[in-house]
Amino acid sequence: MKTFDRPDEILENSKKIHMVGIGGSGMCPIAEILHSKGYIITGSDNNESDNLKRIRNLGIEVVLGHSADNVNGAEVVIYSAAISSDNPELVEAARQRIPVMERSEVLGVLTRRFSKVIGVSGTHGKTTTSSIITQILYMCNYDPTAVIGGRLPIINANGRAGSSEYMVCESCEFVDTFLKLSPDLSVLLNIDGDHLDYFKTMDNLIASFKKFVSMSKVAVVNGDDPLCARAIDGFEGECLKFGLNSENDFRAENLKTAEFGMCFDVSVKGKKVTTITLSIPGKHNVYNALAAFAVAYYYGIEPEHIKNAIEKFAGSGRRFERLGEFGDICLVDDYAHHPTEISSTLKAARDLGYSKIVAVFQPFTFSRTELLKEEFINALSLADSVVLMPIMGSREVNITGIKSEDLAAGLDDCICVDTFEQAADAAIRCADGEALIITMGGGDIYKAAHIIGDKLK
Repeated sequence: MKTFDRPDEILENSKKIHMVGIGGSGMCPIAEILHSKGYIITGSDNNESDNLKRIRNLGIEVVLGHSADNVNGAEVVIYSAAISSDNPELVEAARQRIPVMERSEVLGVLTRRFSKVIGVSGTHGKTTTSSIITQILYMCNYDPTAVIGGRLPIINANGRAGSSEYMVCESCEFVDTFLKLSPDLSVLLNIDGDHLDYFKTMDNLIASFKKFVSMSKVAVVNGDDPLCARAIDGFEGECLKFGLNSENDFRAENLKTAEFGMCFDVSVKGKKVTTITLSIPGKHNVYNALAAFAVAYYYGIEPEHIKNAIEKFAGSGRRFERLGEFGDICLVDDYAHHPTEISSTLKAARDLGYSKIVAVFQPFTFSRTELLKEEFINALSLADSVVLMPIMGSREVNITGIKSEDLAAGLDDCICVDTFEQAADAAIRCADGEALIITMGGGDIYKAAHIIGDKLK
């Protein structure tokens, strides 16, 4: 077996790669990038999907099902965090002493193969901002490589392999994953209390973002967020601030509500350069768009070209994703799984003028639900009616006994259900008049959204 000191050396000295769970949203773009770099890729997954079709169209061999035989001939095996340690392919890789790498390690190595890596970090808004930046670069013929947490409609994928030195990389702070990356330009959107089961304290969380930003030469930072200010204290590179306050380098001014989102002027160093009308709702998306604008402007793209690309952005997958209009009912699906995100999303929905908002929410992780119970109740109370699914524990064990009924107890118009079918029926019953039904959560609540759509058809 070859032995290496660094993850970079593993890929530098390998040619044949097998990817376990290749169809996953985080794995698929990495497979595409590695393929474009000349690696011979094979993969396996349990379920057929659009991602697998995309991968196969590149000429990558993919098998359904996991078997020890699948790793034969591989020089390195890559797996996602969703793959269990007893997976037969990982077990066989260990038996054959084939080097094994987790997805985030590989992503870190790839960021060191590009000279203009844009790492987008923050508690909220990473996927939307990464998507907007990618769309600007793509539409302006910068041919970027991208790894995004949601589907970007203009490329109909979670990422792409480009031929330029630009790489857009959504950079998640969970278990310090983003510290494996090597950003040249870092974006810091905001800092809020999340993943505290891992970080324990806000000071630790801020310190982690500080480390991430410190790895870059240029930082594009939310100048209105006091916690971001703490994270960039002492930063020695070039710092560009964005926000609504007058001291920011990139500022949104004269905000107005438009048909699908906010309209605002963009000023750079105090001088108005353009006006942007968003097609995605909410004040939080003004910040996301402004951060993307700052990045594109820094790289020399003309304001009107940036404006054109931003105004054509209608959202990424599961980020206020409109699934259809059914008579007087509009159906939307959203990834919001933290109280701040739920609050922002519901306020944005309210701004669109619907007479009734029905929120279908699936809490994600027991620790977050327990720690932020009152915040969840306050956020969900912004809806007229709430339908709650059982908590999706993901990687956790429920050590406190927290349940969705504990949230329901603090809400006026709320029902708890057990299945997606029940959630769909309850949501439709609650919707009357000109209503918006929005499914929210970080798990698989989107399945309820599609059932609702089928029933409303």
